[in-house]
Amino acid sequence: MSAFNDSYAENPEVFQAKFDSLVKLIEKSRHMTVFTGAGVSTLSGIPDFRGKHGVYNDPWQGLDVEEIISMTFFRKEPGIFYKWAKDVWYRLEDYEPNIVHTTITKLQKKGFLKAVYTQNIDMLHQRAGSVNVYEVHGSPEHHHCTRCHAHYTYDEIAPIVLRDEVPLCKKCGGVIKPDIIFYEESLNEDVLNHAWTDFSQSDLCLVLGSSLTVQPAASLPMLAKRNGADVVIVNAQATPQDRSATLLFSDLKQTFEALDKYLGV
Repeated sequence: MSAFNDSYAENPEVFQAKFDSLVKLIEKSRHMTVFTGAGVSTLSGIPDFRGKHGVYNDPWQGLDVEEIISMTFFRKEPGIFYKWAKDVWYRLEDYEPNIVHTTITKLQKKGFLKAVYTQNIDMLHQRAGSVNVYEVHGSPEHHHCTRCHAHYTYDEIAPIVLRDEVPLCKKCGGVIKPDIIFYEESLNEDVLNHAWTDFSQSDLCLVLGSSLTVQPAASLPMLAKRNGADVVIVNAQATPQDRSATLLFSDLKQTFEALDKYLGV
């Protein structure tokens, strides 16, 4: 297990009884959605933002991290942003999909799962082979020039950032920004419209590794609940939506190793 993770495994008998109930929910589901947060990424060694080892907990060179990833700060100090982001968002190839990512892909391939919505920006769901992945907070897979809106890929920009340079547009010289939703930016409307449809129609929603505190993304599982879906939350810490959940699990690794075994090859 990653150094960023502690074990939250449950008593085997207690776990098995709940897991059997989860399997029944999956088997009867006709429109299952998955909502993933930073807790899923920590199993791959990526530190989360708000957890015990989260990058928000300590200032970076005397600066508040939430300030660094705001649009106001980026416009003023793109160089400082990229120095911070260099080791956080531009070494993603150093990480591999974990048991949660691969089992989610298996759920899709076996026809259980309709769509994956993630708060994460690490692209590990796609690398694990998942399709219909909607990145609620965007992704560094794509970048754009803040002046002329020319598009660039992660592979084009990462080497520049790793050289401690600010990526500039080849066409107009403008500063290039990753297509990640910063503070003070709105979420992508197309993604939100897809989410509204999927979660409204969902009969089972799995919430994985999310604190369910960042709005409006955190409201999506509640949308499913209000429309009659069972909501299953797997998270090490309590969330504001635990009371409305059909099932609660505390350990992602324990839960998904069991689910992977249940699904077979």
